[in-house]
Parts: sequence; C-alpha cells; structure tokens
Amino acid sequence: MKKLLVAFIVATVLLGAASSQVVSPVKWSFSTRQVDAELTDLIFKATITPPWHLYGLNIPENGPIPTSISFTNPKGFVVVGKPSQTPAPEIVDDKIFMMKIELHNKQATFIQRIKKTAHDSIIINGIVEYMTCSDMQCVPGERDFTFRLGGTAKEKSAVAAAAKEEAAVAVAVAAETEEEAAEEEAAAAAEEEAAVAVAAAGEEATAPNKSLWGVFFLSLLAGLGGLLTPCVYPMIPMTVSYFLRGGTSRSKSISQALVFGLSIVFIYTLIGILVALFKNPNAVNNFTTHWLTNSLFFLIFIILSASFFGMFEIMLPSGLANKVDRQADKGGYLGAFFMALAMAILSFSCTGPIVASLLIKASQGEVIEPIVGMAGFSIVFALPFTLFAIFPSWLQGLPKSGSWLNAVKVFFAFIMLAFSLYFLGKIDQSYHLNLISREIFISIWIVIFTLLGFYLLGKIRFAHDSDLPHTGVPRFLFSVASFSFALYLFTGFLGNDLRGLSGILPPAKAAATAAAPATSYNPAGLCSVPKYADFLTLPHGLQGYFDYQEALACSRESGKPVLVDFVGHSCSNCKKMYAEVWSDPRVLQLLREQFIIVALYTDDKTKLPESEWLTTEDGKVKNTMGRKNQEIQRTRFNSNALPLYALVDGNGKDLTADYFTYSTDIEKFLAWLQKGI
Repeated sequence: MKKLLVAFIVATVLLGAASSQVVSPVKWSFSTRQVDAELTDLIFKATITPPWHLYGLNIPENGPIPTSISFTNPKGFVVVGKPSQTPAPEIVDDKIFMMKIELHNKQATFIQRIKKTAHDSIIINGIVEYMTCSDMQCVPGERDFTFRLGGTAKEKSAVAAAAKEEAAVAVAVAAETEEEAAEEEAAAAAEEEAAVAVAAAGEEATAPNKSLWGVFFLSLLAGLGGLLTPCVYPMIPMTVSYFLRGGTSRSKSISQALVFGLSIVFIYTLIGILVALFKNPNAVNNFTTHWLTNSLFFLIFIILSASFFGMFEIMLPSGLANKVDRQADKGGYLGAFFMALAMAILSFSCTGPIVASLLIKASQGEVIEPIVGMAGFSIVFALPFTLFAIFPSWLQGLPKSGSWLNAVKVFFAFIMLAFSLYFLGKIDQSYHLNLISREIFISIWIVIFTLLGFYLLGKIRFAHDSDLPHTGVPRFLFSVASFSFALYLFTGFLGNDLRGLSGILPPAKAAATAAAPATSYNPAGLCSVPKYADFLTLPHGLQGYFDYQEALACSRESGKPVLVDFVGHSCSNCKKMYAEVWSDPRVLQLLREQFIIVALYTDDKTKLPESEWLTTEDGKVKNTMGRKNQEIQRTRFNSNALPLYALVDGNGKDLTADYFTYSTDIEKFLAWLQKGI
C-alpha cells in the first residue's frame, strides 16, 4: 500500500511538471564555520516559499524523499557523524503515508561536520537531494554545492580571508534569497488563487482539448518542415503538368485539384489511423530506410528524369486512357487520387522521419493524437500542391514558348537525377556496402550541375529543345548559380566540410573508416575497443561506443556521464547537428574530455549475434542493430524522433530533466551539456 502511495506522489510530480511552468520553491545558500584546526561545519540553508514545505532528514522507509547530503569523490576529509537540522522540524501525522513525517516551513538549516585530513587546500563537491510539497503538487529537486577549505598552519591567513569572503557572500546570498522569497511568496499565492479559479471553471474537462490543439499546431509546423525537405520541394512544380492537359474545363480542373489535395490529407491521416491501431510508429522508419523502398525511389527518380530529358513519354495505356475519357468525371477524379498517392509515396522517404515523430503517442496506446497530428501535417503539406493545381494559369501566363516549358522539364530532370543518388546513398550507408563514398557522391554532383550550367547556356540540347538564338537573363542567372554550386562542391576536395549539404552528403571518409579492421581502432580515452567500430564511426575524430550497455559499463568505470546519441544513417538533421553544432571547438572539447559518447543507429540493418537479440514484452524479437536501438529509444526514452540526445549516468539514470532534439543553436546545446557535468 505504501509503495502505491509513493507512486501516487511521483505521478503528482510528473503531472505538475507537465501542466505548469517550472517551479523552484526552495532557494539554497552555503557557508562554512570553522570549529577548530581540523573540524569544519558545512552549512546548508534552505529558504522555502510558502505554502510549500520541505521534508526533513529522518523520513521512514516508503515515505516521501527526505533531505539528504551526498559528496562526490570525497578526498582530503572525512565525515563526522550525521547531519543535523535546525530549527527542530514539525512532526505531522501524514494521512496519505500513514506515518509521522518531519516538515520544515519557511526556513531550515542543515549542518554536516567534517574533519580535514589533508594539509593543503581542498575542494568539496556534492549534491543536496530533497522534496518539497504544497497542497496541490510535489517537486523533487537536487542542488549542487561546492566548498573550498584552505590549508593548515601555513595557510591560516588564507583561511581567514576565505572565511571573510564566504561570510560576505553568505550575507549577500541571504539578502537576495529573502528578497526572492518575498517575491515568490506573492507569486505563489497569486498562482494558487488562479489555479483554484481555473479549476472551478472546468480546467480538467478542457485539458485534453488543449493537448489536442497543441498537437495539431505542432503538426502544422511539421508539415511546413516536410515541404522544405530535398525530395519534396522539387516535386511541387511537377504536379502542375498533370492539370495542364488540353480539353479540360476550368471547373473540372478545380474540382480535380481539390480531390488531389483532399486525397493527400486522406492518405496521411489514414497512416495515422493505421499506426495508432497497430501501435508501431517504428514501422514508418523501417519502411523509409529499407533497401527495397529506397531502390524503388531511386529507380522512380531515374525514370522520371529520363522522361523529362525526352527519352520517352510516361503515358497511361491507350485502352485505359480511352476508358478514362469515356467515363469523364469518374476517370478524372480517380486519376487525381492516384496522382496524390504517387506523390505521397515518392516524398515519403523524406517526410517519413517527420511523420514518425508525430506518431510516438501510438506506442503509448493513444489513438486520437496520432490521427490529429497526421491530419494537421497533411493539411499544410497538401496546400501548395493544391494551390498550384487550382491555378495552373500562373505558369500559362508566362511566355507561351514551347522551348521554355521544355527547359523547365529538363531543369527538373537534372535535379531529380542528382537527388536519385541520395536514395542510393541511404542504402549504401544503412547496409555498409561502401559503394558510394563522399568523394564519389560529390564528383557525380559536380558533373551534373556543371552540365546543367552548360544546358542553361544553350551549349547542350536534347530531343525536344528548340533553337536558342540568345540566352535570356533568367537562364543566365540560373547557369551562374549552377556553375557556382559546382565550384562550391569542388571545395569539398580542398578541405571544406560543405556544412550546408551535411544533411544530404555521406559522412566524411565513411568508406575509408569502414574498411579499417577493428584491431586498428584507437581506444584511447575509452575503457575497451568498442563493438562495431570496424564499420561505424563518430564525426570529427571523436571516439565512443555503439552499444548502450557497453557505454554504461565504461561510465561506471570512468565516472563520466554518457551522452546517448540516437542517430540514423539517413537522418538529415542528425548530419546537420554533427556539421553545424558538434564541430564547434567548445562542443568538441566537452565531448572529448567530459563524456562517454554512444551513437545508437536506429536504421542500421546489421544482423546481431543471437546473444544480443532483444525480446520485447509482447514477444517480438529485435535481431538487427537498428530495431534493437529503436526499442531502447521507445521504451527507455519515450521517443522515436531523430536526432535525440540524452545524458545518463552509469546506471542509466537521467542527469537532466529534458532531452535535446534538433537545434543548431550552439549555445543552447552547450548549456544543455553543462547540466550533465
């Protein structure tokens, strides 16, 4: 029964954290008091904001979290006795825990006496762990502390000076704490009154609606992000050609365009429904990273680019076309639907990771939230396609030259040819085939965009191109951009990291590293030679692990925290984080010196030995590296979004209250890393 009550308190803590702003009801200040030449009292003063109360030192088992003091790597001193507390705590008969519990209100001072054993100066580090509660919620907390004690006789004057300085700091902190406590007392009272008023108005009844609205608006932003992915944005103009067929009335074109847009919404929302029912958001990621899926995408882009170059025309079979013509409206609407379906499939490789991040609620048994999220995503995602389809006159209003329209088709043929290599690269990286290195990828792109520049200048012609008597200004500017981009790519061979393309290009020296045998791996700074280091690497020469349990073991041995990096070979944002954030010298120094890094690839297809297979609670076996890491991320870290970074200790306990997702703000990432040190 008592264990259930503890679980109730923890649930109350989580509910409070999820439904309100960050609450800090206790302010701490630290000072020392010299007892004699060897003994020193460490003083921990807590100022508590009413109506909150702080639990004391002596709490029975199965009760709330007591206040406790622990030291990190104690050296140069020994603890003398147990800590004391003043004033004497109030003893209350707690009706929930059915036990007598110590409480402190407004202020409490805890004193721990230590005996100095070193002759030189020492630094004492540790953590105060505590819990505060009000009538409405509970908040657990931790506060780091640091004390500096001077030497013995030789440093007596230094001790005195330090004592004066600490006393001055303590007075300043106390004054500041009292002022803050007064402000927070008023704020807490106002907040409590507001909470009562909101509750009376029925806040609990509307909370689910607020949550759904939050999911909906977040999914709208995700849809906008999906439009900006490399294999979606170039497809927007391609849909216009479908609605530029001759002999179609204006009203029919608009109705077909609306069917096209609504079909996109229907298709993606249906995905949300199916995933919610089957409760498997990782199926989305598995689909978009499978070799068969990416091979299909590669072939489709190659075929489309060949068609746009003029090699052949993609048309419906004549019999089917005649049947569609005879059925008129029915055939047109059906064609619009399948056009939407084809577009959704072609773009899914890029939108899949974004879609998967919206479906994590499905793994927790939720049904409504994944559906709402997918509906919001698809509405924004379908909007530009539909607008272009409804208003094809935006293109028809341009010069009627057939060569201009064909030039647009050929331009996108070059773009699709370039991006077809992206899908092939995903297969190469996920399955470690080592066929397409970064250098080969860049070389092919240099050739493609150089040829595009010559085409725009009229130096290359295809079957359906007309004579080009002169080069217009738009074509000239596009050719300059194409040649400039090719030159920018060439700087990648001269040492430029091509940071702007980090989400598309294969990782630097990936093929060379993969070919290196495991025995050549330098395990300096690590506890052992990492598993899978013969084909997996970290960026920027960093060293780390690729197995979660192996990293935790090294953390326990070295005392360093673990940076857990959930990453994917096909994750563009993961590569951008490496290129734009991890490359910063301050970040690199922290990662090298302060952390054990473990990179867990969620899309790697490497088959694991049977001893490392993971069996889920429902009996499913995860026998590849990617599927095992997906399960770890979903069950341990309650997410499947990429990238995801977490800081844990050697026992797997979280060191921060939050995880870090994609953001190229270096200062924000540095501040988050500092929380785990």
